Amino acid sequence: MFRLLFLLFLIVPAIEIALFIQVGGIIGVIPTLLLIVITAAAGAALLRVQGLTTMVRVQETLRRGEIPAVELIEGVMLLVSGAFLLTPGFFTDMAGFLVLLPAIRRSVATWLLHTGITRVAGSSHPPGADTYADSHGPHIIEGEYQRKD
Repeated sequence: MFRLLFLLFLIVPAIEIALFIQVGGIIGVIPTLLLIVITAAAGAALLRVQGLTTMVRVQETLRRGEIPAVELIEGVMLLVSGAFLLTPGFFTDMAGFLVLLPAIRRSVATWLLHTGITRVAGSSHPPGADTYADSHGPHIIEGEYQRKD
């Protein structure tokens, strides 16, 4: 996990810097900075609408007596999308805007839910549990004792 995070914190900024240089060389510094501000503002507005829509879907699902699992995963995805959109850069903006597309968001949320359920259901014991006790039953110690008065 540490390696993955290290690579993300190294690779993503490198991609952003390269894109800034490329776009800035084509359209100039001021238009590039304006484009970053415009995409952040547009992303924040779209995020607000999508977040409210997801919240309404959570309430409707709860009203039907169902668990809003996909909707809750979508809510977390929208939070990450918001962070991406507020981070200056073209690469993170593109990732953030992709999550704002309902079809993509729903597909990824459903996949994450099914992957998580499959992993938990396929496991013979909960994470961190004693594997010997789970595979051979509980630890039972039998014996007799006498009370001395």
